[in-house]
Amino acid sequence: MSDMMTETMPNELPNDLLEEVEAVSEETLMVKPAKKQEDAKWYVVHTYSGYENKVKANIEKIVENRNMHDLFEQIVVPIQESIEIKNGQKKSVSRKVYPGYVLLKMIVTDETWYIVRNTRGVTSFVGPASKPVPLTDEEVVTMGIEVLDYKLDIDLGELVRIVTGPFEGSVGNVKEINKQKKTVTISLSVFGRETQVEVDYHVLQRMQ
Repeated sequence: MSDMMTETMPNELPNDLLEEVEAVSEETLMVKPAKKQEDAKWYVVHTYSGYENKVKANIEKIVENRNMHDLFEQIVVPIQESIEIKNGQKKSVSRKVYPGYVLLKMIVTDETWYIVRNTRGVTSFVGPASKPVPLTDEEVVTMGIEVLDYKLDIDLGELVRIVTGPFEGSVGNVKEINKQKKTVTISLSVFGRETQVEVDYHVLQRMQ
């Protein structure tokens, strides 16, 4: 997501984006794949600047009208609230965290891809050649989209590697596991001295 660049909307939208969603055949819409909700992954779509909320609302409307809740779990435009002081007055301001992007937790099928891709204001899925590529668990947590329920299969005293963050690549022994906070305390050797650091579940990898 670090290389995401916002785009400004041209004076006129292409003709194929003037409708909310292009027609989808009734036969296609009647066929529901045998997918489970846990198969849903987070994807990112690029939109024209200023169309984020409209895209979100349009897709949500289609999901409701077509009863497609089994394929679309969540549609999000991340917002950050802040306080600005102007002329001595405090004002609450909402800003989009990722302008020009909408995040969707969905199951990708030919049908769902077609609906999202042809929603007015959507330019593409984020991925090579506009092919939908799901966010990794680490990206989901880092972006603050969702707090994942990680199940840790690491025991006290076990040797683990930190795979991301300031201690990336470091190897150490597990000293403490906090299931409530979903953190692990690890003993590392830093500049020749034993140092204990607390890290989240998702940054750890068991040593084989």
